[in-house]
Amino acid sequence: MPPKSRDRKQSRPETPREPKETTEKVVFINRCAKVVKGGRRFSFSALIVCGDQKGKVGVGFGKANEVSEAIRKATDASKKRMVKIAVQENTIPHMVTGEFGGGRVLLRPASPGTGVIAGGGVRAVLEAVGIRDVLAKSLGSSNHANVVHATIAALSQLRLKDDVFRLRGKTIRPKVAAAPTEPASA
Repeated sequence: MPPKSRDRKQSRPETPREPKETTEKVVFINRCAKVVKGGRRFSFSALIVCGDQKGKVGVGFGKANEVSEAIRKATDASKKRMVKIAVQENTIPHMVTGEFGGGRVLLRPASPGTGVIAGGGVRAVLEAVGIRDVLAKSLGSSNHANVVHATIAALSQLRLKDDVFRLRGKTIRPKVAAAPTEPASA
């Protein structure tokens, strides 16, 4: 058997690397107990939201016997399932409602400086997308997984005005500044 040379580089298959600027947020960790002969055996599931804060977001769910492994699995799943969202100047272009299972989420655009008025899973998704001003209300089920998926369903329905005009074959007229009016002299 020939001796191995140290200068030869190990050939590993190249894997596409995810951009490092993604943020992961843990939405919910659930502990499940299975009763066996020796006592209880615990397992964990994690719901993670991952986003680049530039209009892309994904959600992942992972299960394992340890919390850290469940989070790792969920993070990998969320990075694989990222979707592009239409964001307009740190808010959303129009009001929208999303549904998933029993969860219903209402999202409304807000004026600059309002902040993210949302709770729990909705807030995690909106912050991961990069939306800074929005009003949200969870109307249906409070199940974390359904609320997160309903929020992503709502965000997926968003369309920018330019995209809608392009689909309809219309052109946007440039805004004409109004001529200044002279005060009436009496």
